[in-house]
Amino acid sequence: MNARSILEKLVSFPTVSTESNLELIGWVEEYLKSLGVASTIVPSADGKKAQLYAHVGPEVEGGVVLSGHTDVVPVAGQAWDTDPFTVVERDGKLFGRGTCDMKGFDALALAAVPLALERGIKRPLQIALSRDEEIGCIGAPEMIDHMVASGMPRASMAVIGEPSMMKAVTGHKGGCGYHTHIHGFEVHSSLMHTGVSAVHEAAKLITWADEMNAANAAKAPSAVDAMFEPPWSSAHVGVISGGTANNITAKDCTFVMGFRVLPSESHAEWLQAYEARVREVEAEMQAVVPETRIELREVFNVKGLRPEEDGQAEALVRRLTGDNGSHVVSYGTEAGQFQERGYSAVVCGPGNIAQAHQPNEFVSVAQFEAGWKFMEDLVEDLAT
Repeated sequence: MNARSILEKLVSFPTVSTESNLELIGWVEEYLKSLGVASTIVPSADGKKAQLYAHVGPEVEGGVVLSGHTDVVPVAGQAWDTDPFTVVERDGKLFGRGTCDMKGFDALALAAVPLALERGIKRPLQIALSRDEEIGCIGAPEMIDHMVASGMPRASMAVIGEPSMMKAVTGHKGGCGYHTHIHGFEVHSSLMHTGVSAVHEAAKLITWADEMNAANAAKAPSAVDAMFEPPWSSAHVGVISGGTANNITAKDCTFVMGFRVLPSESHAEWLQAYEARVREVEAEMQAVVPETRIELREVFNVKGLRPEEDGQAEALVRRLTGDNGSHVVSYGTEAGQFQERGYSAVVCGPGNIAQAHQPNEFVSVAQFEAGWKFMEDLVEDLAT
């Protein structure tokens, strides 16, 4: 199978993060088996999803991991002109959910396997396909840890194929967040001073986020931080829910307070700062009604990617693509999780991130072809 036919097959599996990806993983396992390549399946705790990795080539260290995720974001509520789970080519573009983010790269990586076998590579190629990237990169750490502990020869580099227009992205922000549940106390709003409105208390925390954003924006960034857009860490609430009626103080309010954190800053410090403000607000609530409280639950914690000094993965991608520019992004990937576990990591994949998650998502044919040229050159590099 060529890369295009593999892409069509991968897109046909509706692996929205709320659903299982087991059919896709099973298909990849059989595809690799047909090439004589064994793969390792890492199931989720509930058995409804799985991850897969495989080793191609000689049993030596120093190879390259091609890393991608198998899940996609929902299509519900989006106005698509075509079936989201069928690849349609039109006007030099390949439309379909995941063609850009990031089944296009997954297909290219899998298509490189028979090429690597035919060429007789001297350094190994490894494939790593994760789950649940779109809901906080929660699957990859377990998969990478499994790879490291498996006894499989350790690769030295990881190329994470998120859409970067085939540029070498050497840094990205991390992300972390707390699901926040404010338990207030209901009274008639005419007597609101005797109750605690969970919605009003939530507003205090969102105001805190705005104040933190303003303070960060006012700081002079370092030379590395200045490469990011924006060049500061930020706090954000995207969805909020609470209240019963207009004339009742809200008993409950829930939201996720999320942070996009520069690689130079500590996730722990951001979460601790938020926790400190939460406890201040909680104390104010309990001074009115003692049984009120604020409950926090960490929902994601994704490491940023730090630019590496003399990074092997960066050097590889620059050598193969000819890209000499400096590129960092504000979206998160699994690259920082590979880096945290000792791999030299870089982000490089076909497509434009602006197309990710959109209705009528697409990767251009030109970008897909550029991705295949990268795979051909990578295999040749591993064979020499």
